[in-house]
Amino acid sequence: MKRYFLLPMLLLWSLTTLAAGTQYAMRVDGLACPYCAYGIEKKLNQIEGVERIDIDLEKGLVTVDVREGVEITEARMLQLFKDAGFTYRSMTQQRL
Repeated sequence: MKRYFLLPMLLLWSLTTLAAGTQYAMRVDGLACPYCAYGIEKKLNQIEGVERIDIDLEKGLVTVDVREGVEITEARMLQLFKDAGFTYRSMTQQRL
């Protein structure tokens, strides 16, 4: 009976271990509507390894989770937002 309990626990542990990556939070000016958010989301989804994108229009905050081993550089984000017509302000990152 203990085997049946151990298998789901091992599966859950392996999924959380493999899912570890990095979360980037970027401050951006000019995000005013859902259409703006969609355009940014579309560009960010072109980056290999992006797993989740959250855009808070009121705060001007774009949060991107990437899988382990993927790095997003500040220079790349500066160019991405500039090309999209927005003003990139800053970026922070933290391990998930």
